[in-house]
Amino acid sequence: MLNRREILKTIGLGTVAAGVPGLSFAKADGDARLVLIILRGAVDGLAMIAPYGDGNYRKVRGELAIPQPGKEGGLLKLDGMFGLHPSLRSTHELYQQGQVLPVHAIASPYRERSHFDGQDVLENGVTRAGEKRDGWLNRAIAPLGGILGRESAIALSQNTPLVLRGDNSVTSWAPSRLPGADDDTLRRLTSLYASDEFFATRLAQALASQEIASDMPGMNRRMGRNDSAQTKAMAQAAARFLRAPDGPRIAVLEAGGWDTHANQGAASGALATKFAALDAGIAELRKELGPAWSETVVAVVTEFGRTARVNGTRGTDHGTATAALLLGGAVNGGQVMADWPGLSNGNLYQGRDLLPTTDLRSLFKGVLGEHLLLPENFVEREVFPDSRTANPLRDIIRT
Repeated sequence: MLNRREILKTIGLGTVAAGVPGLSFAKADGDARLVLIILRGAVDGLAMIAPYGDGNYRKVRGELAIPQPGKEGGLLKLDGMFGLHPSLRSTHELYQQGQVLPVHAIASPYRERSHFDGQDVLENGVTRAGEKRDGWLNRAIAPLGGILGRESAIALSQNTPLVLRGDNSVTSWAPSRLPGADDDTLRRLTSLYASDEFFATRLAQALASQEIASDMPGMNRRMGRNDSAQTKAMAQAAARFLRAPDGPRIAVLEAGGWDTHANQGAASGALATKFAALDAGIAELRKELGPAWSETVVAVVTEFGRTARVNGTRGTDHGTATAALLLGGAVNGGQVMADWPGLSNGNLYQGRDLLPTTDLRSLFKGVLGEHLLLPENFVEREVFPDSRTANPLRDIIRT
């Protein structure tokens, strides 16, 4: 009876450099890796990167204001104006090494407050929800030459997110809650799919992916609602795919639960727990990527921010501008990038939200141009059409 490895050899799709027969991905020019982490639910950017040096910060934030750097439970100092949430300790260490570039007062072109429409605009790369049904990152990978069975991008998700949907072939992986098929079943599937290139390829990818992740903690059992364990496990899986010499060079991860309408907390509480899980995932990604970390950029983004003031249930409501994080060994960090609008009543957007001063597409354009070396005219024309006012951020990647 054929075992899994023999089945993969039988399908005959080449060899992945991680030592798993049967799976091969496209390889982008060079060794640049990109990880996009989408935090779904609208992250409070004023908590993730708090402007403690703004004279209106404590008055506006009220009980959500985090103590200044150096005080108990205080912010992790970035500079004289901004501090990182105290739960993001590993991220702060990377900042001190010049590997984190926080970008504040940033937003997509979307100016309403619907999660669904906000995420749609974040991922489709244009100005309105529903205007495109493919994603900007799928359009961006066209020059990388990925084809079925040799994809340049992978989604670590049960369903491929919109940002990666489109005409260019991508793959996906997520831990299964079901028991694995026995070898006899796999042999029958191999025979059934032998004459169908698409299904044969996908079967080979699924089996090879299982080989890659089979010994990872938490992949073969339920992890419950432990945010930290789930985030670390998905980060570890992403790193294993990305560090393979012939593996994908782009990965998309998602994390939900950022809609903190009630009991948000300041230095501790529900949001602090979410930040701690994110921090653990970033640390795991760095550890597992090993030497490949030096060629990696991680972009942490969300659909919009939250209100500047606390609401009646000790949380925050849907807002506008927020903060983003650019991390990795390839990032030119160690400083905060912000055209800071201020938190006075007159400077708040519609009198309630942080005012957007940087277009999120500018961040993406800078990464695609400086890190993946995509031509600027291609990015402007094909990836982010109608975005001429969103100039690429410059000097965000180490040269």
